Amino acid sequence: MKLLPIILSFLLLSMASCTNSEGSLIPNSDSTTKKDNTAKKRQLSEEFKDYWYNGTAEITSYQLTQERYGELRQGTAVNIFVTEDFLPKTQVKADSRSEENIPVLKLNQTKKYVTGIYPYSVMTSIFTPTNNKKHALKVSHSMQEWCGHVYVQLNNRNDFEITQHSYFEGEADAQLELQKTWLESDIWNLIRIDPQELPTDDFKMVPSFEFFRMSHLPIAAQDVEASITVGDSISRYEMSYPTLKRKLKIYFSSRSPYTIERWEETHPNGLVTSAEKLKRIKTAYWAQNNTTFERLRDSLELN
Repeated sequence: MKLLPIILSFLLLSMASCTNSEGSLIPNSDSTTKKDNTAKKRQLSEEFKDYWYNGTAEITSYQLTQERYGELRQGTAVNIFVTEDFLPKTQVKADSRSEENIPVLKLNQTKKYVTGIYPYSVMTSIFTPTNNKKHALKVSHSMQEWCGHVYVQLNNRNDFEITQHSYFEGEADAQLELQKTWLESDIWNLIRIDPQELPTDDFKMVPSFEFFRMSHLPIAAQDVEASITVGDSISRYEMSYPTLKRKLKIYFSSRSPYTIERWEETHPNGLVTSAEKLKRIKTAYWAQNNTTFERLRDSLELN
């Protein structure tokens, strides 16, 4: 009978949902690590703090037109932006406060569409520090369809450390290191933090992992030409890869919080993937996992 309290404690821990793991959503925006002392500090505006450190996430749904296999497919995309504390060594979300934690802005971007008889499910997660101007600390990408699934993860350490798993023979289990440079995936978060930090002109950039997995090309930095066009209400950031014959344009509001309204990706075959905003809400979604909250999917036009 003495084992009963221990067993009950184990069961309670095993039943914990993401509600608890998201409990430390609002990070200490002034926290730094010893390594951060060598990075250029970022001064966050009061508007940024008011919008992002209020215990909610921003969720935006989009009507997706996705190029795949030389045709355009209809589907949905969702961008989930949220702030949280990040563990610098293991590079995962921190469940408790610590001076060693790094505050990050996280984007979870999902896409769902159908090709013929079978569906695609795509997700990319980007973790960008908000207290300094380092590159994203981590990027992970997964893709599932009926043929199988793939997973790619980048960890920002001394170099970019990349791990790749795939059901394709030529892409099976692989590890590589890249010298640090700009990441296309990081651009989405930089827009939200401060568009003035966006790089322009000609430089090297690592395209999205989604592009590499779709095209089955080896992961590597590519030449890119980038520009920003600022409008009264909507601004545009454009990346053009001349060697890849690929372009990505992201349209966002010209004023804080720089919400992303739509994007267009031109593929080497000339077809254009596009996403147009449907709905946007701010809510603590991690605490809304029972059936009474399914109505929120209607408000996002996801049902």
